[in-house]
Amino acid sequence: MRTGQNPEDVRDRFKLRNTKRKVQMDDQMFCYQCEQTSNGKGCERIGVCGKTPEVATLQDLLIYTLKGLSQVALEARKHGLDLNEVNRFTLEAMFSTLTNVSFDASRFVEFIKQGAKHRNVLKEKIKAKGSNLKFPEGPANFSPAETEADLIQQGLEVGVKSTPTVDPDILSLRMTLLYGLKGVAAYAYHALTLGEKDDAVFAFVHEGLAATLNESLNMAQLLGLLMQCGKINLRAMELLDAGHTKTYGHPTPTLVPLGPKKGKAILVSGHDLKDLEKLLAQSEGKGIYVYTHGEMLPAHGYPTLKKFSHFYGHYGTAWQNQRREFAEFPGAIVMTTNCIQKPQESYEGNIFTTGLVSWPGVHHVIDKDFTPVIEKALAMPGFPEDRQSGAVTVGFAHNTLIGLAGKIVEAVNNKRIRHFFLVGGCDGAKAGRNYYTQFVEKTPKDTVVLTLACGKFRFFDKQLGSIDGIPRLIDIGQCNDAYSAIKTTIALSEAFGVGVNELPLSMILSWYEQKAVAILLTLLHLGIRNIRLGPSLPAFLTPNVLNTLVEKFNIMPITTPDEDLNAILS
Repeated sequence: MRTGQNPEDVRDRFKLRNTKRKVQMDDQMFCYQCEQTSNGKGCERIGVCGKTPEVATLQDLLIYTLKGLSQVALEARKHGLDLNEVNRFTLEAMFSTLTNVSFDASRFVEFIKQGAKHRNVLKEKIKAKGSNLKFPEGPANFSPAETEADLIQQGLEVGVKSTPTVDPDILSLRMTLLYGLKGVAAYAYHALTLGEKDDAVFAFVHEGLAATLNESLNMAQLLGLLMQCGKINLRAMELLDAGHTKTYGHPTPTLVPLGPKKGKAILVSGHDLKDLEKLLAQSEGKGIYVYTHGEMLPAHGYPTLKKFSHFYGHYGTAWQNQRREFAEFPGAIVMTTNCIQKPQESYEGNIFTTGLVSWPGVHHVIDKDFTPVIEKALAMPGFPEDRQSGAVTVGFAHNTLIGLAGKIVEAVNNKRIRHFFLVGGCDGAKAGRNYYTQFVEKTPKDTVVLTLACGKFRFFDKQLGSIDGIPRLIDIGQCNDAYSAIKTTIALSEAFGVGVNELPLSMILSWYEQKAVAILLTLLHLGIRNIRLGPSLPAFLTPNVLNTLVEKFNIMPITTPDEDLNAILS
């Protein structure tokens, strides 16, 4: 699709349906926050991700609770009250509702009660400051029920379908803001655990959550809040980048083996580098090799982590393949952040969760004491022999790439490099994602592919060669490293003396969960146009909201690799 595309065509190609849903309290759940939502419309009986109706409904009630807490926190901020504990709680609770994080109903029961307690304590402190402010009826005043069953009943009254009279476009924008805020919370939480924070991030999370309750906000105002969300997410990602590089050093290009070594083994999946570091320190000298899985692959590029001699290689691919890959892994497995799927019986006793991740019946590591993980690894057979399966190179974060800027500019000016493609984002099991594999395979030999996040596992081991010493396939890192891609893009635009949209660069993105929503909003905040998005559009976007984004940013759906390459390079 090209500039001047017909929004009606975009809507048809994404097969969006704009329907008004009635509240039905006999519905078990309703969730449409991820790309794989049932039938492209919403999960109503059980989540495609595996979450039960009970968990989905408790998550709705937790978000409702956080909205009320946010209303009170905004007032508390005006009075100069200490919000450190509330800020951290808000991030943790929000992060727990992301796709594939927590599936334990009891965890959400506790979060809901803690949220109401934080809210009530803040109210008393505000009152002590001499304020007589009356908070509106709703989440700022509701009382959580005592039992899980009654909390679920409360949750049924506050989910997405609980406001059938709200204009569908307004609801769409509110939900987009909510899901963007969930992504912000995830990045800000990771940064906070590494000692990096900015009160502006906390303040906007509370402002944004409270704004979803404000019935006076029109489409233009809500679109403005979406751009603010993108701006604040850029700051959250900047904080996370600072936390990573200050703690572990700037990543450097590193060759990572894809085959295992003979011996005992631990596999670490998710995104959390701090959890990985603690596990490496605790398992050192015990005769165990530690491997990464999924989004942990880029960890091999960090100098501090590379110092551990038993931190060896990478095993497996993306999160959606874990049930097959984990069943074949002969050691202990640790899930550090979102990405967990329902464990199969064959490895249920070998998998552990930590932090905000949880699955009923799975051993949860408390206080980062990984002793049970180490003991399980020592009790299991491990790999019987060394196995050669090739290798991939990681570690091309912004510090390395900006260092190559002069070489890149020279290659472009000499017509050795014609174009750059940023092909990245989330992977998933839904049909249509083989597009990204085919796209990369079909890119001409005078082009370079930048990639990040788990979407790269569709093509991460392809041997594309190099141009003047510059790899044709460059792994920038995790989805948590999207800041690196943005910083590199801005640096290149400065080196070439043109705006970002004038660079020989095209973005072909895939999405799955809420961090991807936050990143997209950041790109839109930066004014980046002509983004190709797939494999399907969010179910929570209505045709009118989509039309607005098309007209303003020329967002377009992926079509076929050949058609899109021809359109970009013509």
